[in-house]
Amino acid sequence: MEAADTRTVQVENILIAHHFLKDVVVHTPLQKNDYLSEKYGANIYFKREDLQHVRSFKLRGAYYKIKKIEEEARKSGVVCASAGNHAQGVAYACAQLKIQASIFMPQTTPKQKIDQVRMFGRDYVEIILAGDTFDDAAESAFAYCDEHEKIFIHPFDDFDVIAGQGTVAVEIMNDMEEPIDYVFGSIGGGGLMSGVSAYVKNLSPNSKIIGVEPAGAGSMKAAFAEGGAVALDWIDKFVDGAAVKCVGNHTYDVCRRYLDDIVLVPEGKVCTTILDLYNKHAIIAEPAGALSVAALDSYKEEIKGKSVVIIISGGNNDIGRMQEIKEKSLIHEGLLYYFIVNFPQRAGALRQFLTSVLGPNDDITTFEYTKKNNKESGPALVGIELGNREDYEGLLARMSEFGFKYKEVNNDIQLFGLLV
Repeated sequence: MEAADTRTVQVENILIAHHFLKDVVVHTPLQKNDYLSEKYGANIYFKREDLQHVRSFKLRGAYYKIKKIEEEARKSGVVCASAGNHAQGVAYACAQLKIQASIFMPQTTPKQKIDQVRMFGRDYVEIILAGDTFDDAAESAFAYCDEHEKIFIHPFDDFDVIAGQGTVAVEIMNDMEEPIDYVFGSIGGGGLMSGVSAYVKNLSPNSKIIGVEPAGAGSMKAAFAEGGAVALDWIDKFVDGAAVKCVGNHTYDVCRRYLDDIVLVPEGKVCTTILDLYNKHAIIAEPAGALSVAALDSYKEEIKGKSVVIIISGGNNDIGRMQEIKEKSLIHEGLLYYFIVNFPQRAGALRQFLTSVLGPNDDITTFEYTKKNNKESGPALVGIELGNREDYEGLLARMSEFGFKYKEVNNDIQLFGLLV
């Protein structure tokens, strides 16, 4: 097989990868979404990588990389680090090619993704949980790889992996019957959008390529600002498939050359989008998979009358996270608030709170006394879901009017983390 370009990824490299993967991966559908097309006054298409064999695009890069080094990998075995989707891609590839793999995953990885890795890898993989983030797991994986002289399969910063991910764009360009004005896709380490942008921009220079990152893990945005890959001091791990402290040097170089913009999306907005995709379109998207759809509001003026492709990059969402997703969505939408309420020491105070303070469309979602004794008059943690976000000021006014002293927990990050 021909080696990928040693300096960057070229269209030829992506087409070679496409040739070797076409009988391995699913040619995922490109579907026009009528609801969003009408909402934004645009022609919006979903590229459904959530329907891939391992429910994400990661299979493409992982399989292609391992296939290229197949004989050497069979002798030594391979190692990878992943928050979930790359691990599933490596596991699937190794089971198909009968190659042993050691897969390092953060201890915070959702159980659903760990179980999927075991299912796809069967007897060919061992799973090692290490650290709290992808970067922690990667550090352990590098050390293990060196100690045991195995081959490391990087999740993004490898030109063969980038070429494999770029095959998403080959399918898009082959299936799209009209010129593409915009392509939106998620960025974690940058492998997907490196490959996609390199291919699309070379075939369609006028297409705008928009990368999307979670606001709590904007490592590519930071790299653009600093002029090179830079490690963030802290990241929000919620969007686990895109929670990367430092993007790759190769992916930065390619993205810097081809991306037109990077949009940061708040985690709560991602949660609202996950729920909308499920409720309106019957699409189960993981947080990283919903990132690109969540960015549309940031471009609602620019995309009017345009043709827009949205890459839904993955669908590995643990059903056990749905309550957390709903809560984060409600908080982001201004519909859910937590308070420490000091109830006055008078008879009927709680009843008055329920009948006079709460609005007709408000619900109490949480009520817990913060002290085991003196419950009748002590402070309580109260969660209130509003019927409309505009009702918030009225709620505060009524608490003050009826003598209920309170502290809003939502605005105190430390207190919120402790109590909620």
